[in-house]
Amino acid sequence: MRTVNFYRTESGQSPIEDFLNSLSGKQAQKVVWVLRLIEELDVVPSQYLKKLVNTKDIWEVRVQFGGNIFRLLGFFDGPSLLILTNGFAKKSQKTPRQEIALATQRKKKYLLRKRRI
Repeated sequence: MRTVNFYRTESGQSPIEDFLNSLSGKQAQKVVWVLRLIEELDVVPSQYLKKLVNTKDIWEVRVQFGGNIFRLLGFFDGPSLLILTNGFAKKSQKTPRQEIALATQRKKKYLLRKRRI
């Protein structure tokens, strides 16, 4: 079993919640359905969750709804806690470099804050 959590900024905002709120109701429902699969399945098909190559352990949650493809990026904190940092609608085959950089930056901030506790 895995747990999926949303990254929070120091001010308490959740970029993932903001992203989900920008989607239509049905689109958001599909994203939540995929997140539940990730939490409940022992082996998650790579069409829903996979590690991005050439990154420092950044993972991508993939959601397809109609003609739209949504991506949520994040990282694992331990073997079973997935922290999602940012989401976007994917328009090309390649994951935008700035989205990977944002996920990496938020991962560093998360780990720094965790160490301070």
